[in-house]
Amino acid sequence: MSEMKSRREFANLALGSVAAMGLVAATTATAEAYQGNMERALSSLYEALGSLREASSNKGGHRVKAMNLIQEAISEVQQGVEFADDH
Repeated sequence: MSEMKSRREFANLALGSVAAMGLVAATTATAEAYQGNMERALSSLYEALGSLREASSNKGGHRVKAMNLIQEAISEVQQGVEFADDH
């Protein structure tokens, strides 16, 4: 049962990642300079987050902490893209 839930969570993450990437692509399309490195960074962060969510939870809290840090990194990268768009 937890495997099905895990797969469902991964599918939801994948859909969310695709939607977020679309938003980032739309945001960067209006920027003065193409921000391919930032888009690739976001893609890698979403992939890492998905892998951690699929990993077993017997990591003494470190897996959860890593997921939280990646979510913070995603937010920072998105803010960086927005900042570049505004300046």
